[in-house]
Amino acid sequence: MSPESQQLPNSGPSPSGPSPAAQAPGRGLQWLYLALAVAGAVLPWLSNLDFIATTGGSFDLGLFVQLANANPAASSLSRDLAIGATAVVIWMVQESRRLQMRGLPWVLLSCVTVAFACGAPLFLYLRERRLHELARG
Repeated sequence: MSPESQQLPNSGPSPSGPSPAAQAPGRGLQWLYLALAVAGAVLPWLSNLDFIATTGGSFDLGLFVQLANANPAASSLSRDLAIGATAVVIWMVQESRRLQMRGLPWVLLSCVTVAFACGAPLFLYLRERRLHELARG
């Protein structure tokens, strides 16, 4: 049996039309991405504020980078984030062009000024919104 002829049971069209899930695919996913963007803004900044409070009341970028590489575990996480975030940002730029999305400058700005943990889910939220727009026609 070819993969094209395999279908899940009851995956055909319903006599009453498409299901609500088929009409609005990923709506829950869209809001999950938005919630992750909010969490990705709040949680890293709680740590950043703690860093600021414990290091003299200002954000010392040099000290921050030094502490982010203070031991092999921290270096591993820092390098992992830098490489992964770079790859994802390249994809976000390409995907936003492909889908003709709005809001990429805000996404990139949030990645740099707030946290990548905010910017990446924000992009995914905006991407889901755009996919819904395109699906509606």
